[in-house]
Amino acid sequence: MDIEGFIRRYIKDEDEQSLQNSLKEIILEYKSIDPQKADQMAHAVIEEVKNTLKIDDYNDESLKELIKYPKAEVKMGEIGVGSRGKGDFFVHQKIAEIVSSTHSNAIINPSAQDDGGVVKKSVGSQDIYVTTAVDGIHSRLSEYPFLGGFHVTRAALRDVCVMGADPVAVISDLHLSDDGDVGKLFDFTAGVCAVSELLNVPLVAGSTLRVGGDMVLGDRLVSAVGAIGISEYPPTARKRAEVGDVILMTEGSGGGTITTTAIYHGMFDVVNETMDINFIKSSEAIFKSGLLPYVHAMTDVTNGGLRGDAHEISRTTNLGLTFFNDKIRELINPKVLEMLEKLDIDPLGVSIDSLMIIAPTNIAEQLKKVVSDAGVRIDEIGYITNSGIAKLVKEDKEEELTPLFRESAYTEIKKIVGDTTPDDFEVMKEKIEKSALNAINKKDNLVKAIQRK
Repeated sequence: MDIEGFIRRYIKDEDEQSLQNSLKEIILEYKSIDPQKADQMAHAVIEEVKNTLKIDDYNDESLKELIKYPKAEVKMGEIGVGSRGKGDFFVHQKIAEIVSSTHSNAIINPSAQDDGGVVKKSVGSQDIYVTTAVDGIHSRLSEYPFLGGFHVTRAALRDVCVMGADPVAVISDLHLSDDGDVGKLFDFTAGVCAVSELLNVPLVAGSTLRVGGDMVLGDRLVSAVGAIGISEYPPTARKRAEVGDVILMTEGSGGGTITTTAIYHGMFDVVNETMDINFIKSSEAIFKSGLLPYVHAMTDVTNGGLRGDAHEISRTTNLGLTFFNDKIRELINPKVLEMLEKLDIDPLGVSIDSLMIIAPTNIAEQLKKVVSDAGVRIDEIGYITNSGIAKLVKEDKEEELTPLFRESAYTEIKKIVGDTTPDDFEVMKEKIEKSALNAINKKDNLVKAIQRK
């Protein structure tokens, strides 16, 4: 419960004393404290918010611009941010444009919509490619910190591996709400460290804070894990895909999304299927084989499932991708596939955590062999074309493989929210576009002002 947000929402429309009484009762729902102290807390929050609102009458316009943010008047849930669909991809494109406006020197930056970012550093006569990636814990795993920590760490390391980098360290950023049990911190960290120990990649730094400090009640856990990797070879980024390349995929058993689906549908036996490090074993096998320099691109089948990844690869490369539906289904863990079909969830629209490799035909068999020898199933599932669109071959028929507005609904509440594109989607995009441009202008103005000092 965001008590500051509660006050900001109602302070201009409701009597202050009534608002204080309402907030006092909310605080008492969460905290076993003296009612008088709860009343004092409610009063303090109101006073703090009132002080911030005085900025409206301040006569320094540049300061007002600095403190306020450019409102898009579009809510996160309305546009589907975090739901790995068309709305989410659009917002991430706008974030990438803000990053690109800095003209920073990166080999791979967010504009590529790739799994990780890459910078090149020269050490003597040797070029070293440094890859970084960060992933957030699945929002529905707040009550299951170990699983959240395990899967988010694996996800961050995956994002480094698919760029062709050898992971060397992980970092953790952990936020627990004011009423959360401290044991959640330890359980999450243990989950992170389980992956760290299995792969011998140390957890080297982190931060632990409360969600919103005193302003958020409850026990919600939100966190992220970052990974750092290095390589002597250029990154295996999506943009390196070429017409005629084959597409290989390893068996996927899912991660945070599949774990969430299993837990919230009471199908607990599927959780164990997700607890492995097969993805990283596959990547390491390719690294050690010496084949990495010949691989054009690697990615993980996560954001919005294969639908989302195919769309992003096609959009960033202007190439086409043709997939074979039966081959894909064969490479989804049988128990996971059974659960998805029982729950009527599109397997191509959720994260199955497979490794997808795009490579020339002349090394495809060698790649299949080294990954198979590492104990992970792999097969060819498609090829790259010059059509500019992603296609799915299904029972001798072709259909365009497009992302949904949100990824496949894998919980009951997601099914209620739905995955259809809103009628005002284009209007929302225009508002978001304007907000992103305003943010760039704000950044540019501040940079120039500091440079003039």
